[in-house]
Amino acid sequence: MAKVKKIIKNIKVDADRCSGCRGCEIACSAFHAEPKYSSVNPARSRVRVITHRLQDIWLPVFAGEYTPTECAGRDIYTIDGKDYDECGFCRAACPSRDMFKEPDSGLPLKCDMCEGEDEPLCVKWCLDGVLVYEEREVWVEEDSEEKKQEELDIGLGSLADKFGLNQLKDAMARMTTKE
Repeated sequence: MAKVKKIIKNIKVDADRCSGCRGCEIACSAFHAEPKYSSVNPARSRVRVITHRLQDIWLPVFAGEYTPTECAGRDIYTIDGKDYDECGFCRAACPSRDMFKEPDSGLPLKCDMCEGEDEPLCVKWCLDGVLVYEEREVWVEEDSEEKKQEELDIGLGSLADKFGLNQLKDAMARMTTKE
């Protein structure tokens, strides 16, 4: 296999600086509205600010991969005297909670780093400097087309198992009419 240079994109979170303004959620949901910037609905945002107001905790969390099963972890972590529930750190759209699911279809959301923009809009509009965009180059082995197709088949199979083939077909039809 050949090695290729790949750019890894990352958003670093400094939770101690977060004031809970939720500007990141607003910018993200506006970017992902159809048509773009036509509405603001934080339920469509790929970033959520987990809050525990009485404990003065504000924690931005980004949508990650979909998982078809509920995890067994329910640990509590104490950082700088504040307690954090393990689910607060989790990026997955999972059966045990509605976070990171598209409100109309129930399909899982995933952060795409505002593809096509210079930097994610949540970072650009974060007034407190909580979110910092980073890029780094790494050398990786190139995936074969066969492996990519296998991953696509697994992903689509998981969505069909979760939501049913008809709902998946309807969602795909809606996506193709938007282009």
